[in-house]
Amino acid sequence: MTSHREQTRRIYLGSVPVGGGAPVSIQSMTNTVTGDVESTVSQILSLERAGCDIIRVSIPDEGAAHAFAEIKKSVHIPVVADIHFDYRLAVAAIDGGADCIRINPGNIGSAKKVEAVARAASRAGIPIRIGVNLGSVKRSILKAYGTDRVGALVENARQYVAMLEDMGVSSIKVSLKSSDVLETIESYRRFARICDWPLHLGVTEAGTLFSGAIRSSVGIGALLLEGIGDTIRISLSADPVKEVLAAKVLLESIGLRKQGVRVIACPTCARANADVASIASEVEDALKEIDKHLVVAIMGCVVNGPGEARIADLGVACDKGGAVLFISGKPSRRIDASEITKSLMDEIEKELSK
Repeated sequence: MTSHREQTRRIYLGSVPVGGGAPVSIQSMTNTVTGDVESTVSQILSLERAGCDIIRVSIPDEGAAHAFAEIKKSVHIPVVADIHFDYRLAVAAIDGGADCIRINPGNIGSAKKVEAVARAASRAGIPIRIGVNLGSVKRSILKAYGTDRVGALVENARQYVAMLEDMGVSSIKVSLKSSDVLETIESYRRFARICDWPLHLGVTEAGTLFSGAIRSSVGIGALLLEGIGDTIRISLSADPVKEVLAAKVLLESIGLRKQGVRVIACPTCARANADVASIASEVEDALKEIDKHLVVAIMGCVVNGPGEARIADLGVACDKGGAVLFISGKPSRRIDASEITKSLMDEIEKELSK
């Protein structure tokens, strides 16, 4: 199902291609005080190491706008400036080197103010991302569409796209989100039928690390499997690095990326001969920033253990006497229970050095 991708237009955020069949990009957003340049840069560099492709930074005031230029100089991935209410902050961020501006035209104010942002972005040759959430849909449109909330969201986004196109903007990305997973899916489906600008996917206000990752994966994953979506953010009330790691797992799971380490670990049961959960968590955490694609199996007993370990790049199948270490699908040697984590990590390091 992932072999077909909707052919949206190709745009660029810095050097990162978006749309037109380009790989799906992972996005996150800083949660530091933007005016604190050191903290914000440090967080972005951590996100880069975790695999973030595009980062969004909020510009709530003049201090943040001034800091933005310094932040931009110190990081390596494209930076999107997130603007609400004050068009002058958007213009300042563009002057500060923003690779993209994210606005909701509805809260920027008059058409004249939106046009000022459009002109500045066009002069700089950068895209504008139109971000519309269900909670910000125009009241007049909501009233016109009645109970069809999805229809209202789609129409609102369509109107904003038409507005920016009329203003001469030639590079646009669109997001239209709800905190409801099913509404989000249907909104993107409908919009993809009427517009070929690249789409940024996300379930807004998805929730905490546990529930938010599930809701986001269902909503974003369903759309990606239909070929819809060009950039994604798994929005979590958690460390932004967790957003990036969750997005990597999602993309790898549905075959859109062959990067990162996939840890296969059996569920706990009475047959387990080792603390599989602890071993798997330790290995996964140690390898979270690895870019090379590896499959590592950690299995607690002999029922499925040998079979799963054989189809992994590296694996262990535990038994009452310890474990059998598998390398490239073949049993290599027996190891003691106390050596399982160290033996796996040693072999992984050898594999990564090849």
